[in-house]
Amino acid sequence: ASPGLASCRRRPLSSNVRRHIHMPAVVPITYEALESAFQWSSSGAPYENEAFLSRETGEVFFKSMSGDLEEDLPEDIEDGALYIAAPHKNDLDLGRSLVFEFVEDEAPSHLRTVESFFRQRGAYAKFKALLERVHLLERWYEYEARATRSALERWALANGFAVVRGLTSDA
Repeated sequence: ASPGLASCRRRPLSSNVRRHIHMPAVVPITYEALESAFQWSSSGAPYENEAFLSRETGEVFFKSMSGDLEEDLPEDIEDGALYIAAPHKNDLDLGRSLVFEFVEDEAPSHLRTVESFFRQRGAYAKFKALLERVHLLERWYEYEARATRSALERWALANGFAVVRGLTSDA
């Protein structure tokens, strides 16, 4: 990835830059759009798939290194003042460290076993198999979802977005 992408990925836009380019102070985005961007960015290795959020409108654009998307990207998509790359799960500490937090909170007697899983390949599969055996898999999914939402909302706020309720079919 280019250095411009790395810098736009991690740095919040300063309020001085926002005023200079006449952007709203806070851009609304639905959690569903933010989560979709996050899931796309996290679906491969870092920078393999990327989602960019417009700092002006909150619109999400998807990019893939494999080139299997037909979506037209704005020409200035790599301009960090206008767009920001959605975080990858590694950027938000939602991988291994979250697993250990969960095990410490919910299944401390299995901590050594889980630590041993993460010393070799296939750790997540082994971890989930263990959770299924001890009837904690659903609790893990709920824990992971709460942590993901919280981390994404913090990331959004730090980068000039406000997570808003999306329109529902009941509206």
